[in-house]
Amino acid sequence: MIERKVPRFIFGFLLGANVLVWAIVFWVSQSRPLKVVFFDVGQGDAIFIETPQLHQILIDGGPGSKILEKLSREMPFYDRSLDLVVLTHPEKDHMGGLIEVLKKYDVDYILWTGILRNTAEFREWQNSLQKEKAKIEIARAGQRVVASETRLDILHPFESLEGKEFKDSNDTSVVARLSFGKNSFLFTGDIYQSEERKLAERRSDLNSDVLKVAHHGSKTSTSEGFIEKVLPEIAIVQVGENNPYGHPHKEVLERLKKHDVLLLRTDEKGDIKIVSDGKYLDLKTEK
Repeated sequence: MIERKVPRFIFGFLLGANVLVWAIVFWVSQSRPLKVVFFDVGQGDAIFIETPQLHQILIDGGPGSKILEKLSREMPFYDRSLDLVVLTHPEKDHMGGLIEVLKKYDVDYILWTGILRNTAEFREWQNSLQKEKAKIEIARAGQRVVASETRLDILHPFESLEGKEFKDSNDTSVVARLSFGKNSFLFTGDIYQSEERKLAERRSDLNSDVLKVAHHGSKTSTSEGFIEKVLPEIAIVQVGENNPYGHPHKEVLERLKKHDVLLLRTDEKGDIKIVSDGKYLDLKTEK
């Protein structure tokens, strides 16, 4: 029997709750694993998620068109659609590749903060949104995307930032926690330590097996207190080779080492793929 891709998600609201939900019709076996791939796209972030029901989510797209090659390796050649695209914040190293993705792929939903920036790349992003015709959702804490046992909770920003202008958008990043069975992943965008502290104060559910290290391992993020709150087993740094910023910084590497966290870097390991059966994690690297 030829398997068919799962029908598109249905976004809806639960009465009395600030929650987004995808209702699922099951067309494939629930025995499939969850797949999370941290792409090596140079100095930038791009994360691909495929749920056990074959729903496909892309968080950020790196700085340029390299993301297209990466997606072609993970998706069948005939599959030119994505269920959900998340832009954590509109900086080129996260947004540039998504502009290329919107040119090549049909996207059902786009989740982002809706903030304003005065850059050429941002204006191109806005034009791409108009052409794509995807349904736009403005990210804010409390939203939840549900696909059977797979759940994506939006933890940050704490309120809607739509229409507000920022010169530095790093601290506006969408922060999300993906959970499947007993396994969990925390995606932190480029938030600074100030927002990490606020998250630690407001949330009791930050504990995660895998931490996507914020801001490419910059010393402005990944404080010791935040590590103690998340308690990750694995930390992923998405960073380019010989980048001019010195990422990841020594201080961050030392903090993670102190807490016995396994550190994996895309500049050293290439694409980093983590597969979960809901109980255990299977780790594969490209290099």
